[in-house]
Amino acid sequence: MLKLDRLTIQYGDFSVAKAVDAQFEAGNIYTILGVNGAGKSSLLKAVFGAIEFSGTISYEGKTQRKGHLNTWRKDIAYMPQDSNTDADLTTLEVVLLGRMDALSRRISDDLLHEAVALLAELNISHLAHRPISALSGGQRQLAMFAQALLRRPKILLLDEPVSALDMAHQINLLDKVSHYTKQHQLICIMVLHDLSLAAQFSDEVLLLADGNITAQGMPSNVMRSEILRQVYHVDIEILTSHRGLPVIHPYRKRLASA
Repeated sequence: MLKLDRLTIQYGDFSVAKAVDAQFEAGNIYTILGVNGAGKSSLLKAVFGAIEFSGTISYEGKTQRKGHLNTWRKDIAYMPQDSNTDADLTTLEVVLLGRMDALSRRISDDLLHEAVALLAELNISHLAHRPISALSGGQRQLAMFAQALLRRPKILLLDEPVSALDMAHQINLLDKVSHYTKQHQLICIMVLHDLSLAAQFSDEVLLLADGNITAQGMPSNVMRSEILRQVYHVDIEILTSHRGLPVIHPYRKRLASA
């Protein structure tokens, strides 16, 4: 179990998290939702140990400590929102960096086969020997996701993992997230802006607003029009798909008549 106890994140006089308490169980996907600037990315960065915070973050009896971040991060794969890179490496080489701890002058056949298999699962085998800097934003996202999985993490942190992907690749990647989380009993915490995708692929969603978790639970319980209107300040209709999942339909503001 991953636990946040009174997690507070401060940028100057502005608090993006105010004494937040939360628990995350293995085998589940948790999606953090909220408006821009609500602190979604900051929460992931705090769990990874990339920003200052007060409070406590613990996992399986271990507490994150500033001087022991390498040990803390051993079980974590973090895929940031910005995947831009000008590294002079091929896509396959970037994926292999996910296991820097196992790399030496000679890459083992097993590790190489595992990296190649991940590229194939994500339908990007044809990019293996292309420079990572020459890829599109969406292609880089898929490559960085393969790198994250190669780490064999116990905690998977994904910040907007499908923001640059087309519809087919969004579903493909999130299917992989779901399968991998269940198969390996990970804790997966991701940030998404697409509420309908969040409803489809999350075991639980967390709504962040004003530095607090204003609602948390199954998507069908949290994604209600009265709750979402308060957070997003837009008129929203909740439809139901044939699979019984909520589909979020926002309405544009009516234009004033001339």
